[in-house]
Amino acid sequence: MQEQYRTVAREGVHETEINRSRFICALAPAASEQEAQDFVARVRREHPTATHNCFAYVIGADAAVQRASDDGEPGGTAGAPMLQMLLRRETRYVAAVVTRYYGGVKLGAGGLIRAYGGVVGEALDALGTVTRQRFRIATVTVDHQRAGKLENDLRATGRAVRDVRYAEAVTIEVGLPGADVDAFRAWLADATAGTARLELGSEAYGAA
Repeated sequence: MQEQYRTVAREGVHETEINRSRFICALAPAASEQEAQDFVARVRREHPTATHNCFAYVIGADAAVQRASDDGEPGGTAGAPMLQMLLRRETRYVAAVVTRYYGGVKLGAGGLIRAYGGVVGEALDALGTVTRQRFRIATVTVDHQRAGKLENDLRATGRAVRDVRYAEAVTIEVGLPGADVDAFRAWLADATAGTARLELGSEAYGAA
């Protein structure tokens, strides 16, 4: 797995006008190819009278899934430059739809490539990006007497406390960078005088 990846900070829209054509770029984070396809379909429903609704998306921290569509524009002038912009900015788990309302002036192949790629770049600048870091989910089980101080210590040392559950014992779910597991195990033993139990779970990505 990749140690980290970058994605768009939030869903949003950026619009620009080029030679009287309106180019509206909708961007959204997408956790799966299905989410990306659903986003594309939603934007198309919002702009049923548009001349074109071209899209590109990149799924996977390693960019394993890459799709693009020119939606009727000359081949390679819309979806491909949109996809290249997403890849050049090293964004992942992201979907882009550029809606064009034709304004009566032809842009030519070079103009279209610059327009479609450019509006995606502008949208990324406008909405911003965030970095997601790979981490290991760890569950700490500790007695009630030590739980409050341990939770405070975890937060004070900058560790990502994801969940706290109270039952006969207290379980605290923590997100750990993969390289931090051994050091965390030693720190936990020291902080709880060896009384806490640590279980390592699956890997996921979270805010860096």
